[in-house]
Amino acid sequence: MFRGHCKKENPRAAKSPREIPALASGGTGGVGCARAPRPAALFPVKTPALLRSFNSRNYRLFFGGQAVMLTGLWMSITASMWLAFRLTGDAFHVGLLGFASQIPLLVLTPFTSVVGDRVDRRKLLIGLQVFSLLQIGALAVLTLTGRVNIGLMVALALLQGIINAFEFPVRQSFVVEMVDDRADLPNALALNASVFNMTRLAGPALAGVFIELWGEGVCFALNAASYAAIIASLRMMRVRPAPRPAARARPWADFREGVSHAAGEGRLRRPLLLVAVVALAGFAAHTLAAVIAKDTFGGGARLLGHFYSVVGAGALLAAIFLGGRATTRGLRGWITTGAFLAAAGTLAVALARTLWLAFAGYFVTGIAVVLVLVGCNTLIQARVEDDKRTRVMGLFVTATGLAPVGQLLAGAMASRWGPGWALALCAATLLAAALAFARPRTPPTVAPAPPPDPPALPGI
Repeated sequence: MFRGHCKKENPRAAKSPREIPALASGGTGGVGCARAPRPAALFPVKTPALLRSFNSRNYRLFFGGQAVMLTGLWMSITASMWLAFRLTGDAFHVGLLGFASQIPLLVLTPFTSVVGDRVDRRKLLIGLQVFSLLQIGALAVLTLTGRVNIGLMVALALLQGIINAFEFPVRQSFVVEMVDDRADLPNALALNASVFNMTRLAGPALAGVFIELWGEGVCFALNAASYAAIIASLRMMRVRPAPRPAARARPWADFREGVSHAAGEGRLRRPLLLVAVVALAGFAAHTLAAVIAKDTFGGGARLLGHFYSVVGAGALLAAIFLGGRATTRGLRGWITTGAFLAAAGTLAVALARTLWLAFAGYFVTGIAVVLVLVGCNTLIQARVEDDKRTRVMGLFVTATGLAPVGQLLAGAMASRWGPGWALALCAATLLAAALAFARPRTPPTVAPAPPPDPPALPGI
């Protein structure tokens, strides 16, 4: 109908995907007409390099949903730690709660990660978010009705840990499907860390106020409501499913293949080992923050929220720095720096007798944890093969799953010897890991080639 009024579109004149096309003055039928030049070519809008992953619509949706959900999650974490300490008055039970919520990551993730390479990751993530909503909703009801006790808290934390054992590796590997350009993957991973730590700033601070005004149950209820945002963002995505391997009834063989690949590749093995040690010892200061706030400084829930917020500020600074990097070149050096900072920050909290030193120590540990975990995540994602991605990321999550063991040990040591000695031992462990990772990797030895056979003599 409009064929006589428009020229055939020249494919060489296609606009950049980073430019926002505007409607031509001729209405909907005028797009591509010679009479109405496209103003988008004159006024291109480019995304800043730090936010280049936002060029992908799916990632924008995910980022927004995550921001809302994680704010509620950090409110819930702060409220859980404070409630456990208020109910029992014992640092061991604080560590036990963290242990129960994360031990499934250590035990189950190597096996649950096989699922992510076989099914639609987006649909699986939606279902897992629904289960998480029901879990935290149950804790909110129990707390608001006055029926909560430490046993029920540990049981519900264990249930959430089982859900996370499926969700964490799938979410890590799903990032590849959300970005349109694979070159934006390091930026997307850094932005994930940024939103995680931006909400770590806001969530605990809000929780400290809400706990003092209305109690812990309100924080749990708000966390349950926040899951609606991430569920809606996942449902709104338009994702082209990644190729899946042919259906095979060999989950155990798939698991062994992923482990063998990571163990035999030094560029994957060394970051995974460092992540394991940092997860074991690097979160001890965070675990004992409630004990330090109350017993060392005589504070309450609001001081605990300030400690967590300072950690988030340091972590956000590190995440912004990593997000501005365009390549993985030089990243190993920053990971090494992060490992040394983890030891220094933990030791500062152990020795702190003034609030300014405690805040400085927590700030440094926030920087250190992100440099190590996000840096190692980026290196591994850049090096792993696509068909083994979820399984290797499952090993990454398993390494981070050592955190509950560290939390339990930190709580037990603090209960027996005090938080200062417990944190000093963790700092020594982190220092040893930093020194080991700083050593240059020994290249594999190659056997010398045998000498060539002498030339045959004529007549022989």
